[in-house]
Amino acid sequence: MAEILLLHHSLGLTKGIHAFADKIRGAGHTVHIPDLFDGHLFATIEDGMTYVNGIGFEEITERGIRSASEFPREIVYAGVSLGVVAAQKLALTREGARGALLFYSCVPTSMFGSPWPAELPVQIHGMDADPYFVDEGDIEAARELVTAADHAELFLYPGDQHLFADSSLPSYDADATTLLLRRVLEFLRHLDA
Repeated sequence: MAEILLLHHSLGLTKGIHAFADKIRGAGHTVHIPDLFDGHLFATIEDGMTYVNGIGFEEITERGIRSASEFPREIVYAGVSLGVVAAQKLALTREGARGALLFYSCVPTSMFGSPWPAELPVQIHGMDADPYFVDEGDIEAARELVTAADHAELFLYPGDQHLFADSSLPSYDADATTLLLRRVLEFLRHLDA
């Protein structure tokens, strides 16, 4: 079974993030979900990003990176929107990574100064009309990553919601989340094969 570090989105460590982690735990995996916001929760992405910008985007990313020091190196890094930056950086730069799960976001690997390791498995999930994922360049970064890696998949779901697998938010899409979770659990099973 896999051990996963799951880094949350800009609304904070919501009940929906806990519920998502619990679904993965239900399949026998270990999921760690550090709180990068010291208990702060936000109702909108804009409010959350105001908080992030007040502390500093780099500091929030570093909090995610520092949180990994508490866990083994042989881990899967998962990021949800904002958390993707730290998860991607950890997967690229921390020796021993088993894989990466990137939800609703992807940044160019050139941002971290090195290409994606061809042998490192990765899944990227987003909605095909999500303005954050499609209009801000994430989908292009995701497609680039998929062509560079030997074991990479990009899954696009119909719709325009950003945080669609967080059951505590109005953007929640139960059908897309069911499919996403099935794909994630299959990915984790293959890591153990």
